[in-house]
Amino acid sequence: MNHRSSLHCISSMATRQLLGVLAAQWTADTGQAVALESVGGVDAARRIDAGEPFDLAVLAADALDKLRAAGRVGPVSAVAVSAVAIAASAGTAPPVATVAQLLATLQAARCIGYSTGPSGKALLALLAQWRVLDSLQQRLLQAPPGVPVGELIARGHCDLGFQQLSELIHFPGIALLGPMPAGGEIDTVFAAAPCTATAQPEQAAGFIAYLQSAACAAAIRREGMDPVGAGA
Repeated sequence: MNHRSSLHCISSMATRQLLGVLAAQWTADTGQAVALESVGGVDAARRIDAGEPFDLAVLAADALDKLRAAGRVGPVSAVAVSAVAIAASAGTAPPVATVAQLLATLQAARCIGYSTGPSGKALLALLAQWRVLDSLQQRLLQAPPGVPVGELIARGHCDLGFQQLSELIHFPGIALLGPMPAGGEIDTVFAAAPCTATAQPEQAAGFIAYLQSAACAAAIRREGMDPVGAGA
């Protein structure tokens, strides 16, 4: 395998820290560097669709499926399942263990943060299903692309927020309340795919296979996700 050229990988923010760890492991094992670029998932998909020359992408599986249909990426391989978690202002612990408690906490919240990614869309759909979306609409604040919901909470813009656990788990200055209650779970499958613009298809495929291997399972779990593949 030719390791002289770095692999250029674009990802959504939810997998930024995980990919940093796994890319370092890959480089140590193979000698090939991985240049990572993590941005908002919507922006990443737009740039891939515009034909930017990335070697591979790690995004929500549904986003990659759309890019696959458009001929921008190759086969889509699931890597990890990520659950949405709930966070609040540091030093607070509003009850969210049941759907009833979460609904009461939502009604009492001054401002509720959510993401631009798939978890944000799923949250809005869930609130609509619970018939509270209209009553909460004026207090919902969507984080700008690439800005973590945790940042909105830490800066005092919101007192409650929802995002992938992997994006909240290490964020300073917030209180991590835990996962969504039973009956309100929101899970996102993150996957990898080689970009059709790559000049290194074999190397990209090799790194994707590595992401699915047992060697990556422990790191995936440390980042608050469940592995999909050999390490599951």
